[in-house]
Amino acid sequence: MSKDNHATAPAPAANFIKNIVEADLAAGKHAQRRWAGQPGTAADHAAAPLDPAKIRTRFPPEPNGYLHFGHAKSILLNFGLAEQYGGRCHLRFDDTNPEKEEQEYVDSIIESVKWLGCSWEQGGEDNLYYASDYFDWMVQFAEYLVETGHAYVDSQSADEMRANRGTLTQPGKDSPFRDRSAAENMDLFKRMQAGEFADGTHILRAKIDMASPNINLRDPAIYRIRHASHHNTGDRWCVYPMYTYAHPIEDALENITHSICTLEFEDQRPFYDWLLERLAEGGLLQRPLPQQIEFSRLNLSYVLLSKRKLIQLVEERHVDGWDDPRMPTLVGARRRGYSPEGFRLFAERIGVSKNDSLIDYALFEDAMREVMNESDQRRIAVLDPLKLIIDNYPEGQVEECFAPNHPLHPELGQRAMPFSRELWIEGEDFMEVPSKGYRRLFPGNMARLRYGYVVKCTGCDKDENGKVVAVHCEYLPETRSGTPGADSVKVKGNLHWVSAAHACAAEIRLYDRLFKVAAPGARREGDTQDVERNFLDDLNPESKQVVAALLEPSLRDARPEQRFQFERHGYFVADHLDSGDSKPVFNRAVTLRDSWGAAG
Repeated sequence: MSKDNHATAPAPAANFIKNIVEADLAAGKHAQRRWAGQPGTAADHAAAPLDPAKIRTRFPPEPNGYLHFGHAKSILLNFGLAEQYGGRCHLRFDDTNPEKEEQEYVDSIIESVKWLGCSWEQGGEDNLYYASDYFDWMVQFAEYLVETGHAYVDSQSADEMRANRGTLTQPGKDSPFRDRSAAENMDLFKRMQAGEFADGTHILRAKIDMASPNINLRDPAIYRIRHASHHNTGDRWCVYPMYTYAHPIEDALENITHSICTLEFEDQRPFYDWLLERLAEGGLLQRPLPQQIEFSRLNLSYVLLSKRKLIQLVEERHVDGWDDPRMPTLVGARRRGYSPEGFRLFAERIGVSKNDSLIDYALFEDAMREVMNESDQRRIAVLDPLKLIIDNYPEGQVEECFAPNHPLHPELGQRAMPFSRELWIEGEDFMEVPSKGYRRLFPGNMARLRYGYVVKCTGCDKDENGKVVAVHCEYLPETRSGTPGADSVKVKGNLHWVSAAHACAAEIRLYDRLFKVAAPGARREGDTQDVERNFLDDLNPESKQVVAALLEPSLRDARPEQRFQFERHGYFVADHLDSGDSKPVFNRAVTLRDSWGAAG
């Protein structure tokens, strides 16, 4: 029996956001919010009943790529909070940038969120939304800002705007177009919407403070001209909102109570609050307004989550696409055989904080092992086959040996394994000249064939190059496992095997960490000032090995994405793309124990 659990499992780490949520609930902060059953303005919600959700959170990905491990942390946090506190979590596509977004990514994101076990269909609500469905409201709100003097059309070039923005230590300069009248600004903004101007000719900016120490409050852009087709709205729009403008409005329209994002948005929170306050003053949005809360993003050793670098890995074919099992994408994790429950356990253990820290990848793998050890049935696979011939076993005879499907769950029963005169064992289970402490087969030594008999090695056959091609032994008939004589002969070696006549041939892909160092591309101790490292130089050349293996016959019928522990070797999943009826393909998710401890 392989046991991979630690004696004492780590306790869940702290989550400061729970404290905020619980304080808000205790104070009844959101108890009087109303919900019209769908997103809307203050007027839309005013006549509706009280919101049945105690809190509302959201996961708002932009559909411009595949989700990665960091997104999993956010998904599980937002959906988990909603579930724990009687709330709802929305899945919202922040599709405000038509040039980078595709339906392929929308479909992949939906599937990945479902795979993690999260649902936006709660309490009779279907909370799947698209920011692009709110474009009419966003334009209406922008026009309100223009009318009230809180926004203006700037006609400076991008270079001029950049030059006048100032620096972190120097204030910006007012645009020469900042004092246009509300009527002139409205006329220009209407003409922008009508498609009268070329891209980049004008831009709509919030009018806040060009001298603000927070550079994000120096009249940030809120609408730009883009003559581009959108995956949802087609060619209807010639102007598109900036993310920093759209996002708080989306939150407010959806009645989001706690808008949870990563720390890089902390400097944007003053604009988030400024914008919502201006719109609430005009009666356009319901109070109380959403609260933005920031937490530290996920940083894992041996992993890169930079979209630019992941794109490079794919486009330069260092990996086999976005769903390569070595990629830190959720489609890659699924294909590798990682478990959604393992992601949940990992998220619980690392907790949520504002402190940026590097999490050891071993903690992630430990969470996976712990979940899989509990859930995955056991099977036998021989990855480096060596023929074992039992000379005194009757030729042509086949009997059944019985192995437990799961040693921790006897209720799952047993499976039959055919036993015959010729078997396959692991190549490492025989040494003609044994090293010190070697307990498996060598001439004159005895070992147990797991679930079968004790055998005594009598010799071996070699080819013309001196390579061992077969091992010979004799079995002790009275030592069959599960019989009274099983313990009559004491041995220290225990070998796994499959019957040569019944074995199932399979391709096994042994995946390991994509990078061989904890911080790919980073400077290392001893580097001189002129050393610049390339993350590609840190790729692990042994991250993927393909072997032709022989499996116990029951694995011939493995279903796509069905996962097993292969005894001694680790946890494996049937590849859902390449596995066929005649020849299954298995991917290794994780080894039985951490082999990187010394290195990492």
